[in-house]
Amino acid sequence: MTVRAIEHIGLTVPDLEQATTFFAEAFGAEHVYDMIDEALSGPAIESGLGVPAGATIEAIRMLRLGNGPNLELFTYSGVPQRDPAVPSDYGLQHFCVYVDDIDAAAARLEKAGGTLLSAPGELPGGDEGPGNRYVYARTPWGSTVELVTYPSPQAYESGTALRRWRPAPSADHTEQES
Repeated sequence: MTVRAIEHIGLTVPDLEQATTFFAEAFGAEHVYDMIDEALSGPAIESGLGVPAGATIEAIRMLRLGNGPNLELFTYSGVPQRDPAVPSDYGLQHFCVYVDDIDAAAARLEKAGGTLLSAPGELPGGDEGPGNRYVYARTPWGSTVELVTYPSPQAYESGTALRRWRPAPSADHTEQES
């Protein structure tokens, strides 16, 4: 068995069009296709996805995001929904987008309706290196997203031959200007 990469990240959003617009404006995401033509519900959905009885998937949309994992957006109805997780909650709590120019990406995220939780700062510890920076932000509906850039070698690299995955430059997906 060979594990190649994360293929997509699934996000449940309150408004499919708002989320699509946000990811397009903030990160240049492209709407690839809508997966379903009509709502999905019933025992097979409930047991197959581990959702509560009565949950109905109203829409599923696939977005292409640069040269990393795709984003799969879901909207549900028919059941109570909790607020988005924050980083101190159990489970998946944020996703991170690698960018070349973190200041421009942060400005673009804000312009698209997101909220920065601080100014971009230097990466700490094993991620340290000249120009290596990050910032956490919230989407318009409250999910947490991180922006990161590490153009320099990271501090951890001196202690191991193993390396984190890094996005490779891609001829067909270039960073869009803000």
